[in-house]
Order: sequence, then structure tokens, then C-alpha cells
Amino acid sequence: MHATPSPPGRAVARLGPALGAGAAVLALWYLLARSGAVAPGLLPSPAETLAALTEGVRSGVLAADLGASLTRAGQGFALGALAGSVLGFATGYVPWLSAAVTPVVSFLRPIPAIALVPLATAWFGIGETAKRLLIAYAVLLAVWLYVHDGVSRVPVSHLRAARSLGAPLHRRFTEVLLPAAAPALLAALRYGASVALLALVAAELGGADSGLAYRLQVDGQFLRVDRMFAGLIVLGLVGVLVDLLLAAAGRRLVHWSAA
Repeated sequence: MHATPSPPGRAVARLGPALGAGAAVLALWYLLARSGAVAPGLLPSPAETLAALTEGVRSGVLAADLGASLTRAGQGFALGALAGSVLGFATGYVPWLSAAVTPVVSFLRPIPAIALVPLATAWFGIGETAKRLLIAYAVLLAVWLYVHDGVSRVPVSHLRAARSLGAPLHRRFTEVLLPAAAPALLAALRYGASVALLALVAAELGGADSGLAYRLQVDGQFLRVDRMFAGLIVLGLVGVLVDLLLAAAGRRLVHWSAA
């Protein structure tokens, strides 16, 4: 019989491949930067990138930019996720509403948020409202797709059985529809969070005076590639952290799902 690994052992087993891949990427990055195949000013070494990141932390610029970006992305995500979830449940449950809404959403989905930056700026100016609405737009479309698909896949027989047993609409929703569609809702929120960060970049490039993407644009104008790499790493880490938090919350709340 094989001994059951302890919790720390299981954690190491799960993190091992990720840590190995990260070490391989760092080694390849270091070798490529030292090889001279790319001009030194265009490919900073890991040490130079870490120095730029440390400088941003010490100066307080990184904290200010991170706070501004998280606020915009969080507000836009909350608005878009709520609207997309409500619309997804409605269209997934009501066939005639799905027939009316699906073509409209299918038309809007290929239009990226960055293409709407000039229009949003013309309508709402360069303030925070335009940025939050751009992020909410992108998140709404992403969340709607997953939630609509999840709700529409709930077996009709389950809902009919609940109705035949006399369950009112609100109980059919809370005890049948919502638990069955919860894994799809979780996947929608995780995907919507990543979309919020993508839309955040488009929103901040469209006019901002703070934020991670704004700082990337400024550093790019001065060819501070080390700072650009540092900003990209922070964006990636934020995305990973948010996804891990949502996944952990999902495992606790949607414990019947393997997500």
C-alpha cells in the first residue's frame, strides 16, 4: 500500500510542475538576454526587470497604478458580471428571449473593447465612467456566453419534475436551476475576470493618468523596456491571483463541481 501524501506533500506535488516551468522560463530568459541575440536595450535581464520592479515599489508609483487599475477593473467586472449573469440566466431559461437576444449578443461579441474606445470617449469623456463601462461591456458578453450555455443545458426534465411537485418559481430557481448551472457560472466569472484585465488595458490606453497599462504606455514612449517588463509581470501576477481566488471560492461554494 502507498502512503497517503500529507497536505504539504500534496501542495508540493501540485506546485512542482508550475515551479519547474517557471524556473525554465527564467533560465531561458536569462540566457537569451546574455546571448546578445537581442539588443540589450530591448530585452532586459531578469535582474534588471527585478530592479525596475523594486524601484516602482519603493517610489510608490506601482502601488498607485495598481490601486487605480484594480479599482477600475473591479468596478467594471462587478457591473458586467452581474448584468451578464442575469441576462444569461434569463436567455437560458426563456426560449423566446434567447431567440431575441442571442443574435444581438452574437453581433456584439466580435467587436473588441478597444474598438469602442473612441466612441466611449466621445460619449462619456476621458473620465472613469467610460473606462468602467468598456470593461463592463467586455465582461458582460463573456459571462453571458458561459452562463447562457450552462443554464440552457440544465435538463428540462428536472425543472418539469420540480414544477409537477408544486415547487414555485423561486424554489425551482434556487434549488434546481442555480445549483445545476453553478459550475458554468463559476467558469464564467473566472473567464470574465481575465477579460476584465484585457479590457482594462484597452480602457487605460484610451486616456488615463494612472494605471498599469497607462504606465506601460509612458514607459514605452521612453523605451524603458525594463519597466515595461515589470508592468507586464505585475499584470500577469494579478490575473493569476484573481483566478486562484475565484477558483478557491468556487471549490468551497460549488463543492459538487470538479472546477
